[in-house]
Amino acid sequence: MTKASLGEQVYLSLRDDLMTGAIPPGGRLGEEKLAEAYNVSRTPVREALARLLADGLIQRDRDGLYPYRPRLDELASLYELRITLELRGLERVREDEELTHDADILGPELDRWYALRQQQPAPDAGFVVLDEQFHTALLAASGNQALADALTNVNARVRPVRMFDYLTPDRMSATIEEHIQVAELALDRKIDEARTTLLRHISESREVVIERAQQALSLAKMAWAVRD
Repeated sequence: MTKASLGEQVYLSLRDDLMTGAIPPGGRLGEEKLAEAYNVSRTPVREALARLLADGLIQRDRDGLYPYRPRLDELASLYELRITLELRGLERVREDEELTHDADILGPELDRWYALRQQQPAPDAGFVVLDEQFHTALLAASGNQALADALTNVNARVRPVRMFDYLTPDRMSATIEEHIQVAELALDRKIDEARTTLLRHISESREVVIERAQQALSLAKMAWAVRD
């Protein structure tokens, strides 16, 4: 196994353990301890930690690296901004009869989700990347790239917590089906129905994410109480 593939394996394993709670939320992520746990040297662990820090899944604290602990007040505000941006993309098409969603952008994206429906992947926190791509493409297809760029920035800030939405098969299948529904409705210019479906989709995801974030935060607080 090459150094690169070993680093990737440790990254994926560590990411999954963080997302599923196998690693205690309040536990310090020491290189030596992790290297022993994953039966590797410290080098691939160091590389994995650097990637996870860039992803926002871990954070640097007073005495080292720890799993990310979300701020729920900030999360609610970012979701509000996300909803405002995404619904605006649909509303601008509804307000102008000459506007339509660009099929050259949204069509290939819809085909991607048809393929995912045919062969649904296993639950994976990394699925958030495909989810973000769909929502950005949907917004870009409405004809305002500035809105899509703003959504990209919001997505980057909520990504560490949104990964919690893709840990069960039911959430994977729901996401796939709802993306297909929204895209089909948008391309058919059934904007009111697309808006209702999109809002429900984002709201359901928000509820799942906030609930799981609260659980992670509670575990982290208990772990910190024990440490202190």
